[in-house]
Amino acid sequence: MKPANQLTALQALSAIDNGTLTSEALTRACLDRIEERNPDVLAFTTIDPALALQHARAADRAAAAPLRGLPFAVKDVIDTAQHTTAYGSPIYVGHRPVADAACVASARERGAFVLGKVATSEFATQTPSTTRNPHRLEHTPGGSSSGSAAAVADFMVPVAFGTQTTASTVRPASYCGVVGYKPTFGFFNAAGLKPLSPGQDTISVLTRTVEDAALFSFGLHGVRLTQSAALRPRLAVCMSKQWEHARPEMVEAIEQLAAQARRDGAHVVRIQLPEDIEALVEMQARLFAFEARQSLAHERAHHSAHFSTRLQQRLAGGEGITPQEYLDMRQRAALARQAVQALFADVDGLLYPPAEGEADKGLKDSGSPRFGALWSLLHLPCISLPIARGPQGLPMGTQVIGAYGDDERLMAVAAFVSQAARPRWEL
Repeated sequence: MKPANQLTALQALSAIDNGTLTSEALTRACLDRIEERNPDVLAFTTIDPALALQHARAADRAAAAPLRGLPFAVKDVIDTAQHTTAYGSPIYVGHRPVADAACVASARERGAFVLGKVATSEFATQTPSTTRNPHRLEHTPGGSSSGSAAAVADFMVPVAFGTQTTASTVRPASYCGVVGYKPTFGFFNAAGLKPLSPGQDTISVLTRTVEDAALFSFGLHGVRLTQSAALRPRLAVCMSKQWEHARPEMVEAIEQLAAQARRDGAHVVRIQLPEDIEALVEMQARLFAFEARQSLAHERAHHSAHFSTRLQQRLAGGEGITPQEYLDMRQRAALARQAVQALFADVDGLLYPPAEGEADKGLKDSGSPRFGALWSLLHLPCISLPIARGPQGLPMGTQVIGAYGDDERLMAVAAFVSQAARPRWEL
């Protein structure tokens, strides 16, 4: 039998429900793994073992609930009342919020509890945390949800909250070989998330399976999502100029996945991303810079000496943007969100790279966010899931992108794609 910390969330909750596992035993297994591995991986930034065990024992005594007894981790840009929240910055070391973020409170309301806080890059931007890739410690885990992806990948916790404003969930999920679900914008209430670009900031979930992502995400809303095993999805490999930046092994992996999906019964076509929509990738960075500059106005005014050089440069990019230019960008984005729905007229999901390839060696850079920028701007739901290993033996994933608000269908499509990818991924 697997150690408890290696169970999926679905397996753990089923075992707790039928009495073959206690939340306390699951939590102890996670804490033991953290004690063993966190000194090397550096995923967790704050943890209180006694408090976690207290919550676990309370869960074992509590009445049935959708997520009863499940420990989860929280990216350190999301507020927690019982754990410090530093937002990845020295400015907020020791900061203790007065309340849980809405997503954390919702998870606790459904019976889950916080195991601890996990690392983020500085204010969820591009300056990396100290977290390492658990598959190979000298390689980046991606960013900015680095701690979330690494903790889940290394069996420290079954599920973690992350965030995405550009590619902060799909890239670390790909690099660490886990599932990263960025839902339709607003699916998780963002109250208690440190704002960066409020028009794009999205709370996400990282797990080890698509089924766990569905279980936890919809479980927060009191819904037990069931997936159709008979689904034969209509998939499209979505081509764009961005594919020029994908490494040959990433391109090959997605092409082989598409071929396997076709053999498994999916209808697979190839479509070209319209140029006017792809042009918004560059605009996304400018929109981000303008909004982030406003979101961090207090920190700029009083603590800018504690900003990294990289963050200072990104915020400087928003200085010359006029209010009217900003409003024009918002208008373009709103129109594009309507136009992009046409891509899904005859398609259930798009296949698209989440990153250039496998994780690079080195910890000073977390990889390019280019492959997530457009989809974050368009507010579309995306799931990154592992599909192959690269030349160095490290994970590579694909994004499966769904229509706005069609997250349930996306989950079913992603489950099909994950099954199609399993033979190559598990080699």
